[in-house]
Amino acid sequence: MRLAPAWIFTLVILLGSACPAFASVGMVELASNPSSGPVTIFYPASAEAQLHRRDAFQFELALNAAPAPGNHRLIVISHGSPASPWVYLELTRTLVLAGFTVAMPEHHADNYKDDSEPGPPSWKRRPIEVSRAIDRLRDDPQFARSLDFTRVGMYGMSAGGHTALSLAGGRWSPSRLRTHCQQHLVDDFHACAGLSTSLTGGPLDRLKLAVVESIINHKLDDETWYEHTDPRIVAIVAGVPFAADFDPASLAQPPVALALVTARLDRWLVPRFHSDAILAVCRSCEHLADMPGGGHGALLAPLPPDMARLTATLIGDPPGFDRQAEVTRLNETITAFFIRTLAPAQDRAPTPR
Repeated sequence: MRLAPAWIFTLVILLGSACPAFASVGMVELASNPSSGPVTIFYPASAEAQLHRRDAFQFELALNAAPAPGNHRLIVISHGSPASPWVYLELTRTLVLAGFTVAMPEHHADNYKDDSEPGPPSWKRRPIEVSRAIDRLRDDPQFARSLDFTRVGMYGMSAGGHTALSLAGGRWSPSRLRTHCQQHLVDDFHACAGLSTSLTGGPLDRLKLAVVESIINHKLDDETWYEHTDPRIVAIVAGVPFAADFDPASLAQPPVALALVTARLDRWLVPRFHSDAILAVCRSCEHLADMPGGGHGALLAPLPPDMARLTATLIGDPPGFDRQAEVTRLNETITAFFIRTLAPAQDRAPTPR
């Protein structure tokens, strides 16, 4: 993974100065209410962690424990499609142990329990769902007094990266995605077709392309530009984002601190059409990390077990990828970015170049 040398010094100084006075990672799950879907919250806690299980995942957390003092900063994570909170546990733990509170809204009809409306229908809702998650913590007695809601951070990966770019000031249109897919359907096939099928080089590929193109032309005829920002969010990391449908000019000079994470061997969202395309036009974006041997799932930890064959092909690790070392280093890099960008103005470290 490529890291600017200045990051190493920044990481050691900042993480070393944020020694936690708490013992564990706490977790509470807020149920749906009339204005918001479920929100899972991770935070510094003093109570002893216990082993818990959610679906096929096991983890040690202090469930429903009282929050301990942290650094008073909130990070909201927008999950991928159709993901759960559990595939971000390693990043979440790194953030919490640095003092952050982390909130993860469940995106309606684009999550591990219900994946009936991925893509543009979800992308229209997702940024608003992030804002409502912030509102939930602002109105919650456990967190309202301990967090500074004027300087919130946000992280999103894949479809969550699309959410991140929207909240960074980007505007997107379904019809722009249609144009992209008409021009690059073979080269960026899974961004356009999802997990419905795959090109194999066989005699059925021509039929698959025709079917996918017909669906795209029918479903992506909306020429409306969609956008939503939240002034409370001032620092954003977009990891391997879905980005082919954005107006490049809208992300030339984002009003927030925006950083991108890329993976060279991403087969789901080919970098040159997505993350690299944003970096090419964004004058103030920080290329936070590049994973030369990583695929799309390099930003997920832990990976979901028992994946379907096509899913495993698209998000499984390429041969030779050192998951333990690379993911740990990436999570520390993301955490250091938020420590730097969400600090009070007088305490902020200079941006690495």
